[in-house]
Amino acid sequence: MRYFRFLSETRQHDIFFKRPAAVHSLTPRHVLAHALGATLYMPATRQDVADMLLSQKYEALCSVVFCLEDAIGDQEVDMAEQNIVAQLTCLSETIHQSPEMAEHLPLLFIRVRSPKQLLKMADLLGSSLHLLTGFVFPKCSVHNAKEYVDSLKRASAQTQKTLYGMPILETPDLLEKETRYQVLSELKQIMLNDEEYILNIRIGATDLCGLYGIRRDRETTIYEIRVISELITDIINYFGRSFVISGAVWEHFGPARKEQNPFIRAISKSGEPSSSELDHMQGLLKETKLDVVNGIHGKTVIHPTHLKPVQSMYVVTKEEYMDALSILEHADGTVGVMKSTFSNKMNETKPHYRWAENILMKSDIYGVFHENRSYIDILTEAEATYAEHLGTYGGGA
Repeated sequence: MRYFRFLSETRQHDIFFKRPAAVHSLTPRHVLAHALGATLYMPATRQDVADMLLSQKYEALCSVVFCLEDAIGDQEVDMAEQNIVAQLTCLSETIHQSPEMAEHLPLLFIRVRSPKQLLKMADLLGSSLHLLTGFVFPKCSVHNAKEYVDSLKRASAQTQKTLYGMPILETPDLLEKETRYQVLSELKQIMLNDEEYILNIRIGATDLCGLYGIRRDRETTIYEIRVISELITDIINYFGRSFVISGAVWEHFGPARKEQNPFIRAISKSGEPSSSELDHMQGLLKETKLDVVNGIHGKTVIHPTHLKPVQSMYVVTKEEYMDALSILEHADGTVGVMKSTFSNKMNETKPHYRWAENILMKSDIYGVFHENRSYIDILTEAEATYAEHLGTYGGGA
């Protein structure tokens, strides 16, 4: 799959100084971990999964999770398991007959309820298991993390390819200060022991907020919910040096009313939404920007209208790209600090080296804007399809 492939050749040429490259499930783990973009969660009860994927119904979709956990009712589990097996079997058979149809498939994951269910799904899927990039581990804790990883390794052996795990940190012992640091330390060690199987660490903000009866509105980012933002800081501190961390889910989407379409509005000279226009989409953009500056890559979303806004925020600016190139080019020990290409900041080769590596990696995945282009240019492409997708709820997270 390739980001922003829905843009015409002319628009890609106009928007991108460097275009995004192709990514697939066999891309090296350290790159793939940064390449999930906006990961759409949908209930595993959806009976149009195969058709949805083959028809590329959501043109910006690059990673998807079929949820067997909180997005479905407890009485729907058996039916959901059977449905997702049938859908992926159909998808596998179609691709076997027409291999070219696999070119634009998103990365596929299943969120299971337990390690036992992971193994059950691997057995039920049989040869269709190869379609998956991995599994999501909800409510991952010190009590089940090793069992999840061991089950994942068994499933990987079954399909003879590496399947990745994405643990979700969302249990009470992580939020409560009395137990947090011990639990974080133990979880980190478990993940490090099998690092090659862990694609990223995800933050289960909805469950964590629910423990305290908190639910943020569409003007409030997760970073303004202090009890959660403190935990996010600690998760970054413990896991950010070894793993990619994915951002909290955004729960809000709006009604299909033209006056509430955030893309049909006057754009200020700065290109940023004004504070008076804050609605569900501006809140999402604000939170995604805060994710990026805090070192978080990727985001869980529950509605197809979230895909383009989130992913447009991951495109590298030309200024960032030129700074990164300069830092890496001068990292041979001959110079320690230099003026940036845009002559507006200092670049230091040692402290900025890892940042520069990440920027160049992101430039390959999401591309680089021309100097006079920004996320607004991609979002304006979404006007025509915005109202169409508002009527389609992707699923819970």
